Amino acid sequence: MRADLNLKKANKTLFINTFAFTICFAVWLINAVLVTFLVDNQVYDWTSIEIGWLMGIPILTGALFRLPAGILTDKYGGKPVFTVLLLLCAVPLIALSYVDSFWGYAFCSLGFGLAGTSFAVGIAYTSVWFPKEKQGTALGIFGAGNAGAAITTLVGPKLLSFLTDDKTNLEGWRSMPRIYAGVLIVIAVLFFLLTENKKTEAAKKTLKGQLAPLKNIRVWRFGLYYFLVFGCFVAFAGWLVPYYTNVYHLDLVTAGILASCFSLPSGLIRAVGGWMSDKWGARKVMYWVLGATVLISVMLVIPKMDIYADGKGVVAKASGIVTEVTNSYVKVGDKEYAIQQKNAKFKESVSEFRLFPVKEVWQEATVKVGSKVQKKELIIKGNTHIFFQANIWIFAILSVLIGSIWGIGKAAVYKHIPDYFPNEVGVVGGMVGVLGGLGGFICPILFGYLLQGTGLWSSSWLLMFFLGIICLAWMHNVIQKMMNTEAPKLAKNFEREGA
Repeated sequence: MRADLNLKKANKTLFINTFAFTICFAVWLINAVLVTFLVDNQVYDWTSIEIGWLMGIPILTGALFRLPAGILTDKYGGKPVFTVLLLLCAVPLIALSYVDSFWGYAFCSLGFGLAGTSFAVGIAYTSVWFPKEKQGTALGIFGAGNAGAAITTLVGPKLLSFLTDDKTNLEGWRSMPRIYAGVLIVIAVLFFLLTENKKTEAAKKTLKGQLAPLKNIRVWRFGLYYFLVFGCFVAFAGWLVPYYTNVYHLDLVTAGILASCFSLPSGLIRAVGGWMSDKWGARKVMYWVLGATVLISVMLVIPKMDIYADGKGVVAKASGIVTEVTNSYVKVGDKEYAIQQKNAKFKESVSEFRLFPVKEVWQEATVKVGSKVQKKELIIKGNTHIFFQANIWIFAILSVLIGSIWGIGKAAVYKHIPDYFPNEVGVVGGMVGVLGGLGGFICPILFGYLLQGTGLWSSSWLLMFFLGIICLAWMHNVIQKMMNTEAPKLAKNFEREGA
């Protein structure tokens, strides 16, 4: 009877926790929609650098303060910390509705960016309610709140259109942050009334004792995994919009929908990742996630391209005078050399669905009638045209696939934490969350430098490839060392059993 009651409380807490986190995640990414709206409609004349900072400030705040939030949750429990956090984030949102300058907007973004710390609070608060064998599934369900990103990208534009009377009253945008603030206040009240507080053994420790696990290199390794599967997920959730508009020439609405198709499944499938981690083990799941990341990144690195290069030409087999030049051949003396013609159907074929690159080869005469040519002199120049359309639907499917794989990986990373640090989930989860959040802030900047340096939008996937290789190599190296350490012990056990 008592076990059923505890399970009921645990499930109730998980539901409320996940719902609150989903809304916090939507608040955390509000600038992706609101700043774009304000600039596109010339409400503010912000530069691309100022826009970049306004996009990044909430992400940075939410990342840096995850560690303190995790420490506070371990110390005081999730109920008071989450309630205060929800109320605290509502204040700068209300203030945002009155600002009229870049710095005012930036300062408010700094405040409501704290909504991103809700992840560290929720992870610690969720884990204390479930036994070890069910924590992966529970944390996976909680992490599905990442889907809050899709709430803002899908609902935000329509809400702004409604509030501004279809952009005829642009000042109506100020109601949007007020609505978000009101929702946070309502959830804070419900959270306080409907949840029960629960702490871990870490509540008895000093601050120094709570921070002790951060000396363990394993924490930083988990952080690197999360930098990839969470930080890069957040980065691409915003980066894919200009990617689609620039590479595939889509309008902003269509690009936003396809970007939402990337972020929504990644959040929802996280629950599946938790179940998989409980069933097969987080390490096996991470092997699969990192391996798939490397493979899909390689496929996405290949850019949309239209390449013209020199092809196979024709040289004179003997010296002589050019006596005739036509579209189909060149004649030197009595010897006739055929010219390969351009394929008239090639232009039609490039607009068709293509999975692989297509090639066109043709030749052109380089000599004129009366020219004197030497043996082995080039008389017909070869041309090669290679076209790869990087089909948009193939790209979209692969991007959704890698986003979903990262969703599974996010759950697998956090399944490791209660296994290795059962009484320090808040502080360890907070530090791992800090590194993951920093990925969401740093990666778009790196994407920009890569784009500037290479001129290729697909260069961002090259970064994913190298990150995946580093994570995979580090994890495999650690596992090999663990196996080598345990091997002598296993050998001794076998000998004893044999004796």
